[in-house]
Amino acid sequence: MKNHRQFFNCEFTPAKAGRKVKMKTISLILTTYNSSSNLACTLKSIEEQDYPHLEIIIKDGGSTDDTLKIINEYASSSRNVVRWTSSPDKGIYDAMNQGYALSSGDVIAFFNDVFVRRDAVSKMMRLIESDPGCAGSHADLVYADGERTVRYWKMGPQKSIRTGWLPGHPTMFLKREIYEKYGLYNLKYRISSDYEFMIRFLKDKENRLVYLPETIIRMFYGGTSNSSLGSYLTSLREGHMALKENGIKGAAIIDILRTLRVLRQFVWKAG
Repeated sequence: MKNHRQFFNCEFTPAKAGRKVKMKTISLILTTYNSSSNLACTLKSIEEQDYPHLEIIIKDGGSTDDTLKIINEYASSSRNVVRWTSSPDKGIYDAMNQGYALSSGDVIAFFNDVFVRRDAVSKMMRLIESDPGCAGSHADLVYADGERTVRYWKMGPQKSIRTGWLPGHPTMFLKREIYEKYGLYNLKYRISSDYEFMIRFLKDKENRLVYLPETIIRMFYGGTSNSSLGSYLTSLREGHMALKENGIKGAAIIDILRTLRVLRQFVWKAG
């Protein structure tokens, strides 16, 4: 991908100097379980952010590797507010819900990967501040396997759900009021609860997301919904169920359009 360095070595693009603007607090919510191989890089990318009002929430599922050691060291040295807990849970979406319960920020983002530039959070928050009527913001991301870019997620500005469009959940910064109104992640969806949640609030046309046409996140490839063909098929089945349960007509057509969008991401060349 052009004009981007590789970020799993924890190097970052410097933020440009600019006028400081008073902004709201954002809660970055991390879920971990035996995540020591990537966690230090994730936390470093957070610590490098130039946004001054960050609250870091970490919900660990009872890790047995060095994850807790990394979290404890980060919490004791971070310049940000850090809250964390470790206890068994029912999976990633249960952990996300528990993380949300620990948070207090005006804006919520669930984050487990790497910011590719130091002003990523600032840019997303400026978009939200510039459009008071919006529900939040979203941007582009890349999926990476080690140093290799596998997939480039670029959905563009908001369109109808019926076109197969949905934002990249890891890039989504949402106002807290959206969660208060629509609820949290439904645990009956094993790997597509984030998809169901986005359908749940985006089906209401008044919920607008402003778009940043830039890559802000490098995501570790091999997550719950894309780790294998079987997982992706399960994701499609659950996605179909999510559309039906939320009263979206033409679910089968949307499934096809969604799949075509995903396939295009594997061959997309960044401009």
